[in-house]
Amino acid sequence: MNFNSWDLKHQPRGAIVEVKLSGNAANVRLFDSSNFSSFKAGRRATGYGGQATRSPVRLQVPRSGHWYLVIDYGGMRGSGRASVQVLPGALPELRQRSMPTLDRLAESVAALNHVDNELISKQWDVFISHASEDKDEIVRPLAHALQGQGQGQGLGLRVWYDEFELKLGDSLRRKIDQGIANSAFGVVVLSESFFAKGWAQYELDGLVTRTVDGSQVMLPLWHQLTKAEVISYSPSLADKLARSTTDSTLEEIAAEIAEIVISATREVA
Repeated sequence: MNFNSWDLKHQPRGAIVEVKLSGNAANVRLFDSSNFSSFKAGRRATGYGGQATRSPVRLQVPRSGHWYLVIDYGGMRGSGRASVQVLPGALPELRQRSMPTLDRLAESVAALNHVDNELISKQWDVFISHASEDKDEIVRPLAHALQGQGQGQGLGLRVWYDEFELKLGDSLRRKIDQGIANSAFGVVVLSESFFAKGWAQYELDGLVTRTVDGSQVMLPLWHQLTKAEVISYSPSLADKLARSTTDSTLEEIAAEIAEIVISATREVA
């Protein structure tokens, strides 16, 4: 694979990486450590950036962490020279994705006039609504990543997830109602299976109601759905800022959710 890479070490969220190019057109992207390893191995990887149409190219670091800058020629023969530097300070946020992302919700949460101390008094930080068909691939790993199960490996959120909360003999409806009513954020994993499930629709109705009255914030995740498919199921949900499991890793999604929850409750506090 024909590419050049630069180890940018640890960079804070909002830092600007400036790349000056000469020669053939190339792809210019930022990768975190895990995605850079996948890229080098020829596996699917998620990067931030795209094809350079002019120089210089400026990419904004989406979150704090260890980052790599990669210039490649898309499998074609190419050559050229490049210089890379990290600019001091932060420039205005760049649009680097075709989909809306969860990071922009932090600003929305802080701006909500009707959000008050009720957010930080909730029993749970996050309620996860999902279809059972998505449990093994997406939901269980996400729930464990957000909570950490007391092992010091998670993000430390208080998560309402059915496998954490439901016990033999519990009333499913009552436990779900309790979870929705006492969670600050509702994470909804939208998929084809989700829209086919009665219980999932029951949870969604409750989450939408809480979101409309300002007592909760909804964070939708799209799993193997295009925007056109989401629109066909629910135009109102398609209009909400969302993350897609097609474009992002579970680790990235979990980190963004945790960042939003923590920043929102700090704003309220």
